[in-house]
Amino acid sequence: VKTDAAAVTMTRKGNAGKVLDFYSGTSYAGGVYVNGANSAQYQSSSDYRLKDNVNTMSDGITKIKQLNPIYYTNKQIGDVTDTTTVYTGFLAHEVESVIPTLVDGEKDAPIDEKGKGYQTLNYAGFTPTAIAAIKELIAKVETLEAKVATLEGS
Repeated sequence: VKTDAAAVTMTRKGNAGKVLDFYSGTSYAGGVYVNGANSAQYQSSSDYRLKDNVNTMSDGITKIKQLNPIYYTNKQIGDVTDTTTVYTGFLAHEVESVIPTLVDGEKDAPIDEKGKGYQTLNYAGFTPTAIAAIKELIAKVETLEAKVATLEGS
């Protein structure tokens, strides 16, 4: 436990590459990588051979419209000392009704003495929905552009 530096530090000697592996039981699940340019990435397994019942997402806009992005400051709870910085995010229980797989924990669950019990949110998990919405918007714009071009050509 440290208060003046990172509690855990991992250093990869040499070139860019993997720093940490994650496993679910005995199955590889992903890792943390450094790229040699002062940047780190978390990567999850996403191989097609691990997936069944694959379908194109076509409701990205619908889901995005249901989300409520917010600005917030932290409450003074436990060791939190910064209650003035304004952050962006979501309320987990609101996201749960739209994309339940991104939320862990139950709304209003009891909080233990170490603070466990609050809902958590997988922010990286929003990416597929956002990309689906962007693709849907691009298709709509292209359709409208073609209609405008036809009207202007008449």
